[in-house]
Amino acid sequence: MLLLLLALSVLLGATAAAQVPYAEYVLTPRSRILRPAEVYNVNSTVGSTEDLTSDRAARTTFTGPSAVTYDFEKNVAGLVAFNVSEVAGSCAYIADAGIDESLWLAVEANGHYAAGKQYQRGGFRYLNVYHNSTGNVTLSDLTVYYTAIPHYTEDQLATGVQTGYFHCKDDQISRVWYAGAYTNELCTIDPTAGNSLIHLGEIGSNSNVTAPLTWYNNHTIANGTAALVDGAKRDRLNASGALPYAGRPFRNKLPIWSFTYHLQSLNDIYMKALDFSLSFIDDSGMANVTTAADWLRFGMGGHNIEANSILYHNLNLATSLAAHLNDTSTFVQSWPDIAEELKSSANQHLWDPELNLYRDNDTLPFTDLHPQDGNAWAIISNLTSSSARAVNVSRALQARWGPYGAPAPEAGETVSPFVSGFELQAHYIAGRLEASVDLTKLMWGDFMLDDPRMTNSTFIEGYSTNGDLHYAPYENDPRLSHAHGWATGPTSTLTFFAAGLQVTSAAGKTWLVAPQLGGLHSVEAGYQTNVGSFASRAIAMPHGGLNVTFNTPVATSGKAQLRYSGLLGRLTVPRDSTGHYTKRQTSEEEMATKVVTVDDLPGGNYSVILEVGA
Repeated sequence: MLLLLLALSVLLGATAAAQVPYAEYVLTPRSRILRPAEVYNVNSTVGSTEDLTSDRAARTTFTGPSAVTYDFEKNVAGLVAFNVSEVAGSCAYIADAGIDESLWLAVEANGHYAAGKQYQRGGFRYLNVYHNSTGNVTLSDLTVYYTAIPHYTEDQLATGVQTGYFHCKDDQISRVWYAGAYTNELCTIDPTAGNSLIHLGEIGSNSNVTAPLTWYNNHTIANGTAALVDGAKRDRLNASGALPYAGRPFRNKLPIWSFTYHLQSLNDIYMKALDFSLSFIDDSGMANVTTAADWLRFGMGGHNIEANSILYHNLNLATSLAAHLNDTSTFVQSWPDIAEELKSSANQHLWDPELNLYRDNDTLPFTDLHPQDGNAWAIISNLTSSSARAVNVSRALQARWGPYGAPAPEAGETVSPFVSGFELQAHYIAGRLEASVDLTKLMWGDFMLDDPRMTNSTFIEGYSTNGDLHYAPYENDPRLSHAHGWATGPTSTLTFFAAGLQVTSAAGKTWLVAPQLGGLHSVEAGYQTNVGSFASRAIAMPHGGLNVTFNTPVATSGKAQLRYSGLLGRLTVPRDSTGHYTKRQTSEEEMATKVVTVDDLPGGNYSVILEVGA
């Protein structure tokens, strides 16, 4: 027996946003002035090294050639500065360094020394301070000026800039969510501080470089006050969808144009861009990809399952957009038929029934490659021919996991957090919630957070299936980014799928609350948009029941959608405060899918109790 009780309390006026809870998990500093947390290593003669970790007035003396490695205990970003209170002997040089070229500062007199803006470092946990002369120098007030999220003021940082939160009973899962949020913050930079590619054309991702390289972060990559980029230290750039990233005119000079980047634009141009993509569909009913540019995977091309799944997804989104815009043109009306033929063809030509996975392409002889990206996207885009096939793909993907995570064989012996983020979504969509939670803990918790080689705060770009910090697309291991926005899939997945708190139209004018705990006892999440605050909390009850509370802004509407197991009875909903109830028998579709839905809910505060019989 199942009983769903929905109690409604609509707020009639705006209320002040409550303090965002669970601040103990937040990694964002409360000040732009950062000091090291501890000393990691000392080389040669350095006095009172610990003093620079906490006391502004304390002093540390470097005597002769010497060095100290300071540990911030998490990834940080910014400009190094220090005061010099005493110099003795010949001209001293102090440097801070990483794998790239050290930044040497000539210390000739007492005073304040700081790195120039072009030398702001995007992501580092350890700071090496070197002294290379025969004399001695005394330093104080060693700091880093935090340069990430530049659109927030010092006062805003002091009070906390987070408007979103997440929490569950599994502490590791909660830590993963906040580390993902912090990774994206480190990847939010001053638009005038992008990478200056001074070695472009000389050194690439496959160059095996051991010598230190010159570097500058002073390239303007966008307008505005902040820009979200791929990586905090490397790839401080953006691919806007503009030429020459997207277009064919320059392909002979710069042969890296993308099959999909051109879709990121305004609607009128988007329509033309989509038409351009559809022009690649051949007699097979699938798109024939003619460029290899993608996320650094190998072998992109032909009737590729990933590209065709994404094209199918975009076709359906475009059809929905056209409906909102009342566009009934012949071109638009052809999209559903094109999409249906694409889906049918992909399932006919790319499905491998022996492995329950899609092949990468249909080139003969058939490839043995069954990619992670294309199979995850087949589920996300609903390209799979049935829900049962989606479940089979989910199970087959899970069966391939190794001790360090889910493999992406399309990029060699690689674990790709970027592509695995899509796999997380795919498991939820297939109804295999526990698989998504388990993969989050295995990859992002056990390895990317808790492995001693990691920063304990941000997520890495990629690594080897054997756990080595080597990413197959690169020959140059130091190139690997340890704070990469592409790797933050769990943060959105946990919010939108585990907590089930989703906005379904612009700014959340319509919304969906559909928690899927996946073995987590309880999940909370919240965030803000321009229309107000959204929050939800779901707690597991016996026999698969749920206790869900949520609040959404006034002047919005949405629905609650709850999965269940066991026997389904009637649905009971209090419609107003007078105690009158609407009772109905659940539909055949709800009984078949084991999902019960309450539609047309106005924004407000709700309490939902889902009781399920054994």
